[in-house]
Amino acid sequence: MTMARSRGSSSAGGGSARPPNIVLILIDDLGWRDLGCYGSSFYETPVLDRLASEGALFTDAYASAPVCSPTRASILTGKYPARIGLTQYIGGHGVGRLLDVPYFGWLPTNETSIARALKRGGYRTWHVGKWHLGPRRTWPDQHGFDVNIGGCDWGHPLKGYFSPYGIPTLADGPRGEYLTHRLTDEAIALVEGADDRPFFLELWHYAVHIPIQSPTALVEKYRAKAAAMGLDRTSPFELGEAFPVWHQRDARIQRRVIQSDPDYAAMVEDLDSEIGRFLAALARLDRADDTIVVFTSDNGGLATAEGSPTCNAPLAEGKGWTEEGGIRVPLLVRWPAAVRPGTIVAEPVTSPDLYPTLLAAAGLPPLPQQHVDGVDFGPLLRGEAQVRGPIFWHYPHYSNQGGRPSAAVRDGSRKLIHWFEDGRSGLYDIERDPGESQDLAASEPDEVRRLEALLFEWLREVGGRVPERNPEPDPHPGLAGYFLGGQIASPPPEIRART
Repeated sequence: MTMARSRGSSSAGGGSARPPNIVLILIDDLGWRDLGCYGSSFYETPVLDRLASEGALFTDAYASAPVCSPTRASILTGKYPARIGLTQYIGGHGVGRLLDVPYFGWLPTNETSIARALKRGGYRTWHVGKWHLGPRRTWPDQHGFDVNIGGCDWGHPLKGYFSPYGIPTLADGPRGEYLTHRLTDEAIALVEGADDRPFFLELWHYAVHIPIQSPTALVEKYRAKAAAMGLDRTSPFELGEAFPVWHQRDARIQRRVIQSDPDYAAMVEDLDSEIGRFLAALARLDRADDTIVVFTSDNGGLATAEGSPTCNAPLAEGKGWTEEGGIRVPLLVRWPAAVRPGTIVAEPVTSPDLYPTLLAAAGLPPLPQQHVDGVDFGPLLRGEAQVRGPIFWHYPHYSNQGGRPSAAVRDGSRKLIHWFEDGRSGLYDIERDPGESQDLAASEPDEVRRLEALLFEWLREVGGRVPERNPEPDPHPGLAGYFLGGQIASPPPEIRART
């Protein structure tokens, strides 16, 4: 594959006077199917569709967790959340038939973040947008960022998307200013004021997390579109089983089965337009050719609770689940110096891989004191063959969206999910059955044993904690068989929680 080399940038095969700028755009709760280039026929995302055509689109990219904080930690450190001990969204807690397991309520400041690593290599480091990785002592300025705009302990805009926001690290704008627009303004201003040093910019939008709020004009557009497509005459939801976490047992899971929510669609299109405005600023400032742009999401789309604004079909479930809809995410990479336009990458990758990939792209060696679980997927960007190897997940918690404590592994086309409530494992051929509708565990017992051994050994290696049985009586015993059935199982002795 022949590489074009842009002004002042580094190429995949050698160094240059100036490494590339890096922009990492992270969206909150954006589903794998929420872009036109990933198959949505309702949401309109022309900017991101064009970005995909200008670089690489990954079909099987994963977040390292089905909720936000662990994935964000994995991106910053290159480690699996279980190794850090940050396996739940910060502030989350729930019990059911199993107890919750302890987790770090912040990203430890002794972790060598990607910002610190790039800063040592001469980069300016900027964070704009959501953080949600702990209290004040662990905000972005404590993890190697020169600038922090909008990053704090908040997991979503507590006062909504329209100013006054009340965010402690972002001054309120004029009343009614929209948060996505403001964060884009701040990111553009940083690039406009940049000097000759390369920069690393995290643009981590709060959108499209709830509350689902967007400009009114766009909402009306999608109401009309839904009517024209006949979607307003189709029930978008299927009512499911009771929640397994006890504090929600009076409610039932509500699965969205079609993309048809006008408010969410408007929020997605507005986000797409704002990313377009930022990319246009890069071009106007003659920065586009020497800047790597990475676009991804921190977990799957919200499809089973809290209004269920989107649908991830053909993937199963959504945010809060270790099924594909909860962990498979869009990933786009534009890098004019190294990535041929229109590249499609089908090899699975995961969010910890971004750390070594971006470090290598900057021409910087791995830091000897930093253990990294991620794998540099630069060869895939260059069109070369590369087998990533197995990818792991550990989410030993009940989610607010209906997911149960579990761990999972994907190796090649096979994925195994192990649920801790009953000790059962499901086996799926993800390439042929991305919706995980056919459990192959009974017909492929040897493969189940192989993947369980791989998963349990990994859990031992990273120190993954496993939830224990809840000694308290079930407050709703009549519902037990309704939502799960069967008996609870003790965790395998080799992966029981350490004390």
